[in-house]
Amino acid sequence: MRKHLKKFLPSHDSIHRNRWLRPFASSLLHPRLWHLNRHSAAGAVAAGLACGLIPGPLQMIGAAACALLFRVNLPLALLVTLYTNPFTIVPLYLLAYQLGRLALGDGNGFIAPPAFSATQFVAWTEAMQNWMLLVAKPLGIGLVILAAGLAVAGYFAVKAAWRIYLLAAWRRRKLRS
Repeated sequence: MRKHLKKFLPSHDSIHRNRWLRPFASSLLHPRLWHLNRHSAAGAVAAGLACGLIPGPLQMIGAAACALLFRVNLPLALLVTLYTNPFTIVPLYLLAYQLGRLALGDGNGFIAPPAFSATQFVAWTEAMQNWMLLVAKPLGIGLVILAAGLAVAGYFAVKAAWRIYLLAAWRRRKLRS
């Protein structure tokens, strides 16, 4: 698996030669960012799962910053953020909103956004702003809870899966000898 991944990873020389990455070369070339072991993989999955809920294109920047900060596998952290896409982001954000409401003890049901009205565009805009303010707090709290939960679950799932793989490999090796 490591040999297969190395085909797709940039070399140290290519990072040094890239004029956009040159200022960050000393950080980007740290060996722990490119090494794949159970610790770096588990941390990278946790970082990618947590940062995957960041809105828009900032999720990969967040995952890269976490990988640099915690010295975990950078490519894997970036790859894991791709679990959020146009098909999964709406259910994930609805789940985060519900978690936020639960954490806040909000017993009200889902607050539907105001219906669009082209004839009363200004009134609709004001109603939409008010709606966004109502859902912002539970959504924000829910996103933090969901990101933390996914990160912890992903971290321990990778650790467990890696451990199971190692135990099976040891058993196979023991049976061969």
